Amino acid sequence: MGGEKGGIALSTVEGYVERIVYRNDDNGYSVLSVSSGGKEITMVGTFPSISQGEYLCATGEETEHPMYGPQLQVEEYSFVAPSDAESTERYLGSGAVKGVGAALAARIVRQFGDDTFRIIEEEPERLAEIKGISERRAMEIAGQVAEKRDMRKAVIFLQQYGISLNLAVKIYQQYGQELYNIIRQNPYRLADDIAGVGFKMADEIAAKAGIQADSDFRIKSGLLYTLMNASGQGHTYLPQEELVSQAAGMLQVLPEEAEKHIMDMVMDKRLVVKLAPAQEGRKRLVFSSSYYYMELNSAKMLHDLNVSLEVEEFSILGQIKKLEEGAGVELDPQQRMAVVEAVKNGLLILTGGPGTGKTTTINMMIRYFTGAGMDILLAAPTGRAAKRMTEATGYEAQTIHRLLEVSGAPEDGARSIFGKNEENPLEADVIIIDEMSMVDINLMHALLRAVPAGTRLILVGDVNQLPSVGPGNVLKDMIQSRCFHMVMLTHIFRQAAQSEIIVNAHRINSGERVEPNPDSRDFLFVRRNQVGNVVGATLTLVRDKLPGYVGVSFREIQVLTPMRKGSLGVESLNAVLQEHLNPPSPDKKEKIFAHCTLREGDKVMQIKNNYQLEWEIQGDYHIAVDRGMGVFNGDMGVVLEINLFAEQLTVEFEERRRVNYSFKQVEELELAYAVTIHKSQGSEYPAVVIPLLAGPRMLMNRNLLYTAVTRAKTCVTIVGSVETFQEMIDNVQEQRRYSGLADRIRELCALQEESQRADDVI
Repeated sequence: MGGEKGGIALSTVEGYVERIVYRNDDNGYSVLSVSSGGKEITMVGTFPSISQGEYLCATGEETEHPMYGPQLQVEEYSFVAPSDAESTERYLGSGAVKGVGAALAARIVRQFGDDTFRIIEEEPERLAEIKGISERRAMEIAGQVAEKRDMRKAVIFLQQYGISLNLAVKIYQQYGQELYNIIRQNPYRLADDIAGVGFKMADEIAAKAGIQADSDFRIKSGLLYTLMNASGQGHTYLPQEELVSQAAGMLQVLPEEAEKHIMDMVMDKRLVVKLAPAQEGRKRLVFSSSYYYMELNSAKMLHDLNVSLEVEEFSILGQIKKLEEGAGVELDPQQRMAVVEAVKNGLLILTGGPGTGKTTTINMMIRYFTGAGMDILLAAPTGRAAKRMTEATGYEAQTIHRLLEVSGAPEDGARSIFGKNEENPLEADVIIIDEMSMVDINLMHALLRAVPAGTRLILVGDVNQLPSVGPGNVLKDMIQSRCFHMVMLTHIFRQAAQSEIIVNAHRINSGERVEPNPDSRDFLFVRRNQVGNVVGATLTLVRDKLPGYVGVSFREIQVLTPMRKGSLGVESLNAVLQEHLNPPSPDKKEKIFAHCTLREGDKVMQIKNNYQLEWEIQGDYHIAVDRGMGVFNGDMGVVLEINLFAEQLTVEFEERRRVNYSFKQVEELELAYAVTIHKSQGSEYPAVVIPLLAGPRMLMNRNLLYTAVTRAKTCVTIVGSVETFQEMIDNVQEQRRYSGLADRIRELCALQEESQRADDVI
């Protein structure tokens, strides 16, 4: 039996599933061996649930795989319920129903014959007539059969609304039979409850379900979606006027239609509205409840850690002097003060630019605390930053995620993604976190939950770098609150002053002119004024010039650009660099995806946190020596293998962590020969190439340039316009980031002071 679709001949095949050769449980992609008319046929396709022994009717295109031979690429299929004794026994005995093997299946069918399947569905209690089956077990068997049937019906129902198989299974698991009412009445619930369903998808489903554009459900969901989008740009709230304007424009409703729902959502505890401080005009600020309480709770936990400890400063200074003599170093007054403050206080912020001795200061703190018999934990936001911290201190540093024992729970805001929390806190006397400018409010909140009262917390970072990619402005807000002890290191040490990278970084940060120096060995300018010439010079530097100059592979040289789009943006540069640095070859498999082409040997970056991805480190003979969960935004690696048959690729990240991605998950990866300056935070590269021509003024600013330059260890090369470079130094405009942590800290500080005054009066 056959048909035709778009000129392609289709075949229909019926048969029993003899064997599941391969199955990806994430997306349902399966390779099946099906027995049909005495022949064995290989079927390839996506199935929501499939078991050996099931009878399948499938339609698809017959193809010839170069390695695995003839296959049926399934486009449509249906399951045929067993209708006679033979097919029922085959299905039940195949393992499709847990706890029912071949022998028990034979007894069930012997008892009920061709009527077996009807009995299971309509009179399941009668299964207890068979020896060895209790009433409870009878109901479990019936429940499993019904579950498979109900899931298939649900998936078919949801697919008519354009919902993918993977999401359909998630939706069914969340709602069960209630999903039909939810889809028809308020599909916007999916955006709240299901990871992977955003407002836009829910809106498309709602339109197909006939829900009106001015529906209350739609407008409320649109307001939350607007706040969620704002969090993607770093904000934890929006002024009410901005929120209403953006939401109304997206929803295409009048602003007053959107605004009238805000107080209802406050009553429902989905939003929190606060008044801005008087100096900012007492505007109404609208938070999603989750971010408001995340900032409030973080402020409270910071206050709890911010205690003064009774230690004689004289004795601290004496001990520091002994440690300096023993290590053969001499701290400057600011560094010495930082060590004293770390010993005297439960919470300390240490900040300063490159070359100001942050690492030396951290090392002295470590010596002091270990000398006192204290346990210390070191961490940083990224693997690269943690590795640098380990090399600089000689003590093992971890990523914050590993420190907190990230688990495989979904990234849906659930509190359970970290094994360490208030119920299972970190065990240490002192915790030092580096690269704090990268830490967003989500990660800070998780960290603080795991730090018990009485533990010293030392936060180290450069406040002049770009803020975190994720929402919040943690380090800057903590400093601006003026409620915590802080030491800022400003003195550039003589050895660091020999590096033009460090000297020029400080000049950039101070707004001074940086003139090209043709004799410089580490801060180079290549003047080019045309886009094509900038791209050509960038390629020549990465491929031919810098590897030998710096003594590293071209993979370790990083192109950093301000933009994603445009001829000098990440997407365009990556296409050119990939073509020349890792060109197509018969020896390398490749796969074309919607957003890029990936081939074996490509340099790639993970672009979102995924707590569910498993990694392993392999030793000799490909035996796993370590395993774990979680790959994070900014992690960089190389594509080791592309398996076109299994539809997956393998990436090896830093520390030799190998991760398998299904083709459906590859949207979480992008080429990384060039990355945005934002994505480079916390990383350090032997050499950095920065192509610069004109760009949006709000983006081309001092803060961005300073961050880019400070990513380089040995050599920075600016390719392009020196005038643009100087304009960026002069441009102090930064996009305003709305965050409320500083206000929450100040409010608690004021309450504490008021309480103290009341105690003093009493």
